[in-house]
Amino acid sequence: MAKELTHFNEEGRARMVDVTGKGVTIRTAVATGKVYMQPSTLDKIREGKIKKGDVLAVAQVAGIMGAKKTPDIIPMCHPILLTGVDIGFDIDDIPDNNLCSITIKATVSSSGQTGVEMEALSAVTIAALTIYDMCKAVDKGISFGDISLLLKSGGKSGTYERGT
Repeated sequence: MAKELTHFNEEGRARMVDVTGKGVTIRTAVATGKVYMQPSTLDKIREGKIKKGDVLAVAQVAGIMGAKKTPDIIPMCHPILLTGVDIGFDIDDIPDNNLCSITIKATVSSSGQTGVEMEALSAVTIAALTIYDMCKAVDKGISFGDISLLLKSGGKSGTYERGT
């Protein structure tokens, strides 16, 4: 059965959902995404040879900032108090189709009336964009994708795990 879209009012116009009556629960979301690049670019990242600085450290901070700024860029997103944001990276230096990859994983948590899925997805996306920005001088062909929600817990709808 299809779920009802909640971001529209009776006239069919966009609205921010009213969460006043929702209970406060601990909410967590985990999102992931991949950044694809030339093996030589990954070598430069590892060796600290990207002129703009430590790529993964900057991307980590950018991802945290992205999670915190989500309601500023996603129109119907509620401004919520995040209680935790963690960004991790997993490097795959074995070329697939001549490209290496960095997997970004963002875990976001809050105790509130609405979920943190958008914050986790924003964190991954902003971290990926930051990696591109820092490395574009040496590899304009960097791409990213496979951005998805892996896990969501808390709230009325309970737990969601991708693939289960």
